[in-house]
Parts: sequence; C-alpha cells; structure tokens
Amino acid sequence: MSLANPANARNGASRPLPTIDAATIAAPDAAGVVDPRRAFLLRDVFARDVTRRLRLPVAEQRAYANRLETALNENELGNLSGEYVVLVDRNANVQALLIYFRPAPADNWQMIGASPVSTGRPGEYDHFITPLGVFEHTPDNMDFRSEGTQNENHIRGYGRRDMRIFDLGWAQGERGWGKGGMSQMRFQMHATDPERLEPLLGIRHSKGCVRIPASLNTFLDHYGILDAAYAQLVDSGQSLWVLKSDRQIMPWAGRFIVVVDSQRKSRPAWSPAPGAVARAKMPARADTAD
Repeated sequence: MSLANPANARNGASRPLPTIDAATIAAPDAAGVVDPRRAFLLRDVFARDVTRRLRLPVAEQRAYANRLETALNENELGNLSGEYVVLVDRNANVQALLIYFRPAPADNWQMIGASPVSTGRPGEYDHFITPLGVFEHTPDNMDFRSEGTQNENHIRGYGRRDMRIFDLGWAQGERGWGKGGMSQMRFQMHATDPERLEPLLGIRHSKGCVRIPASLNTFLDHYGILDAAYAQLVDSGQSLWVLKSDRQIMPWAGRFIVVVDSQRKSRPAWSPAPGAVARAKMPARADTAD
C-alpha cells in the first residue's frame, strides 16, 4: 500500500489488490502518532469490499472536490479536514456518492471511492426531491437497523436484515407532486431491496432518501466513516446497540453528508444508467419503498 496522492491514479482501475488488514491502516508510528495520510489507504479497502463502484477520471474527481469545498465554505466549514466526508450528486444524469478526505485545511480534497445511488424521483405522491445542503450525522437522530421485512408489495425497502439506516433527521424537502412547495421530510441514507431495487441504482427512484448499495452500507458502517459523533458517545462510556461489536472505526471518522447538484445536462460515461435487464426486474409498486 502506498501513501501516494490518490488523485494520481484512476479510482477502481484494474490492478491486483493487496491483502489489507484494516487495523494496520490506523497503526501509530514509533512516536504514537497516526499519520493522517494513512486515511487514503482505505481506498484499497473500498476497492476490495464495495462491489458497486464508479470509476471517475481524475479531472472529474477534482471537479467534485471543488463542489465539496464550495458547499463546505457556504456552511462555515471551510477548514474541515482530518475526517471523511460523503458527497452525493443528486443530478438526474449522475446519481453518485463519493467519499472524500484531506489531511489538513491547506490540502486538496481527494476521493476515496464512488458508487451509484438513487435519490428522490419527483412525479409521484409523497415523493420529495432530495434536499441540497450539508447534513450532520448525529446520535440526536439515532440510527437503526433494517428488519429485512417486506412491505405489502413484497419489497424490502431498507434492504436485507441488519443493514444500517443512517438517519439525518428532519429536513426541508421540495415536494415532487402537486403544486410543489416545501415540506418536512425524514432524510435518511440506506440500502434497498437487493434483488429488485439495488440494480436500479444510478437513476432517481427513491421517495427522497439516498439509496445506496448494500456493500457500501456495510463499508460505511464497519469502518465508521460517518460515526465521529457516535464514537464520542462510546468513548464517554455509553453503549450503543446500533454499533456492532466487531466494527473497525477509523480515527478519521466524519459526520457530514453533503448533497449537491452538478447541473449536468447529459449523462457522463463513468456513471452508466441501469440497463434493460435491471429495469425489467422492477416490481409493481416499486415506488412504495423509501
């Protein structure tokens, strides 16, 4: 594994992956200090563990880093560093989630990995357009886990049993039905039905939440990518049932999910839409799932 600048390599390029011990990624040096640049080593773990990945050209990675920095600056978080941040592009022609990191405020944001998602699809009752902004992931809106049960239309809206639902609390969302306008919606990020709806990731299809691949859900959960505030509670002596005992939380755990809209008018080659086979499997009343 190398600490070289990850922007110098194309994410997800075909290459042999080393055997990675996540515990060694966060190992301190002889002085007891963990080099924050080691956070970039999680790119190899992402490439190994996350099965649905997007391969962005370096220029695109930098463009999204700039969008991230702009959004953080607009929310008085311009000096944020030393922790992972999740960025979502809700644009209908993109539908992507990207994980970023930078060691210090003077450094550039660098991408760890990217995956397809589904955000809110307007045009149906109770469907919101996924809200823009910077959202803090905090135990004030405690996460929970999927029971893996099917709704009346035989759809597992939160995915298989034990998938984590990242709860971001109430947010103002634009109604995608009727005359539009703004209303409160419960904003979450979660897995979805693995057989019927996960193949549709890459197009707008949710009721306003961010649907993600199951393997990405497990990655975010296991390595504590967004668990900085949860880790603080654990460090203070609290026991949180939603956190698994075998988790390997990284010392660079973050807490922010940033949603942007790139305003693209056409779909980039690196973010392909689901094919005809995936669309053919779409069940009746698929729009009843979050």
